[in-house]
Amino acid sequence: MKLDPKFLTHETKGEHYIISTNDTKFKGIVKNNSTAAFIVECLKSDTTQGAVVDKILARYTGVDRGTVEQDVAEVIDKLRSIGAIEE
Repeated sequence: MKLDPKFLTHETKGEHYIISTNDTKFKGIVKNNSTAAFIVECLKSDTTQGAVVDKILARYTGVDRGTVEQDVAEVIDKLRSIGAIEE
């Protein structure tokens, strides 16, 4: 799976956004926190949910795998709901 290229990412002044283009059903902007932005960055290339979890665990300390798995699943589900994920 990966981020649909019809969705653009932008970062300004520490704020992270996903912006839909005219070619998508979802019309709008999604503001992400830093963790969601990291997940979106991982999704810019073809990957798996498990690989994203592993990357987060490698980057952040003091987090447990179960919580990370749940958070990654939630972000990916939200991205799917707006059509931003290519399977």
